[in-house]
Amino acid sequence: MTHWLDLSKSPGTAATLVIGLLASDIFLPVPSSLVSIFAGKALGFWLGTAASWCGMTIGTSVAYWLVRWLGRPLARRLSSEEELARMDALANRYGVLILILARPVPVLAEASVLVMGTMQIGWWRFFAAVGLSNFGIAAVYALLGDRVQLPIAMAAAFAVPVVVTIVARWLWPSAKDGTS
Repeated sequence: MTHWLDLSKSPGTAATLVIGLLASDIFLPVPSSLVSIFAGKALGFWLGTAASWCGMTIGTSVAYWLVRWLGRPLARRLSSEEELARMDALANRYGVLILILARPVPVLAEASVLVMGTMQIGWWRFFAAVGLSNFGIAAVYALLGDRVQLPIAMAAAFAVPVVVTIVARWLWPSAKDGTS
């Protein structure tokens, strides 16, 4: 049943799968942390990091350009009003730093890209922030996949976003209403 996960004989297939899944994460509920751990397991640290970074960066870039082109209505369709309001408040206060801080948190990661696209920030500012953040995330998860036993790596994949969310809500408890 799990023979399709055994991609040790075809790293090209594994890399293509990882890139494709992560590139579609902005539109589909893809567990990017688990996909990146799989990348580390199937491809090793360096290739797993590269495949994960490529997939995440393609997905965020496509979302950014679509939102710049289609505007706020698309952002509303792909995210909840509550999350967009929270991201607007944080983006107004922290700018592109919010892209870096929100990347490891499910839903907020996607919402931050959508908000920055609607705010029409420059491409290079966006790409630098997202590219560096995606590299760090891809490297951490690929390292877990490459070096840590799978159950521990999966537990870490669920724990990291929870911890980041708790810290973010502690640091910015009133970001929802735009005050602090």
